[in-house]
Amino acid sequence: MKSTPLKSKLHPRNRHNKGYDLDYLSIQVPTLKPYIVITPNGTKSIDFSDKKAVKALNQALLQAYYNVDFWDIPEHNLCPPIPGRVDYLHYLADLLANDNQGVIPQGRQVKVLDIGTGANIIYPLLASHEYNWSVTGSDIDPSAVKLAKQIVEFNNRKITVKLQKQSQHIFQGVINAKELFHITLCNPPFHASEQLAAQSSERKWKNLGKAPKSTLNFGGQHNELWCEGGEAQFICTMIDESALFAEQCMWFTSLVSKKENLATLQAQLKKHPVAEVKIIEMAQGHKVSRFIAWSYFDQQTRQEICQQFIAASTTTLYV
Repeated sequence: MKSTPLKSKLHPRNRHNKGYDLDYLSIQVPTLKPYIVITPNGTKSIDFSDKKAVKALNQALLQAYYNVDFWDIPEHNLCPPIPGRVDYLHYLADLLANDNQGVIPQGRQVKVLDIGTGANIIYPLLASHEYNWSVTGSDIDPSAVKLAKQIVEFNNRKITVKLQKQSQHIFQGVINAKELFHITLCNPPFHASEQLAAQSSERKWKNLGKAPKSTLNFGGQHNELWCEGGEAQFICTMIDESALFAEQCMWFTSLVSKKENLATLQAQLKKHPVAEVKIIEMAQGHKVSRFIAWSYFDQQTRQEICQQFIAASTTTLYV
């Protein structure tokens, strides 16, 4: 019997671009086996409307491919799809490589900041394994920060987790005066209200052919799914605050789920002395996603930064 393909155009370095090898996963992580089902066309899959099955798949993927022996989150927290999350990181690696003579910078000297890391702390776990980057994750939810720290400790990962005590801010209160980062990343809340988030969840349940429930298989707290003003306002705030830390970060980036928000974000960026803006598209299945990246340094300066810091492994990012 065949395993289920993802029908995707994931990044070439993505470990999942040929689909889920459920036979391999169930051997490596036997706790996944009870959740594997046979679809009408004879392929192996899991029931993606079953929260426990989705969590078991994530646990198996993380253990089998990313050396994460312990990963567990409460049902109400966001359970992220691994292939799409790691895709973002591979494209970020390519972005850094463009400023480093085509070579992906790897190692602890590369400093990365994950905004809204959540209880699942998925991006830091994946980034520390794939590229050995030094990752800091921040979140406004104290319980999420506590859970994320426990996962980091159990897996003996050198990941820093910070509580953002000022929920109205993004970088302020997280980036200290002497901290320097090569790149930031963010998966911002999509929706502008709890009602819109619930309507989106209901549509997804219907697409799965299931009766609507309060949350979808991947769960999600209110701060993970929606915020006042939605995705566009969140990223605009991020853009405004990035200007305060222009000389402390080489690239700022964020996922943008709604293509129609790009014009608003580009207009907001024009209000600041940004040297370069990039919109990079990614494909996962039939869905095209993207992230926006901006830098206050021109490419020559970024190349000099890479030569001085990444290649030489010095302790000072800027001169």
